[in-house]
Amino acid sequence: MNEIPNCPKCQSEYTYEDGSLFVCPECAHEWTASAETEVESEEKIVKDANGNILSDGDTITVIKDLKVKGSSSVVKMGTKVKGIRLVEADHDIDCKIDGFGAMSLKSEFVKKV
Repeated sequence: MNEIPNCPKCQSEYTYEDGSLFVCPECAHEWTASAETEVESEEKIVKDANGNILSDGDTITVIKDLKVKGSSSVVKMGTKVKGIRLVEADHDIDCKIDGFGAMSLKSEFVKKV
């Protein structure tokens, strides 16, 4: 008998076969039998403006003046930011900038140092 695998996304044991796909009723994830390693490759790769891959803890530099939403201040071009944290969102970098505090930045406006 074919053993139906647990869901690769949420590890639910209540998966079922639907044609050529496996389906998880808990998280609605669908995958094929050959794509069981899909979760590892699904992780988003964040790149800076030059195409360098960013990772948690990197130091970056802002490449253009950025207006701070809800304020009249500007993060100046050349501002160095240490210890970034990558997140899954539109603004994919969380960091603390001296003089501004916690901020979220888009990776297209920074370069890796």
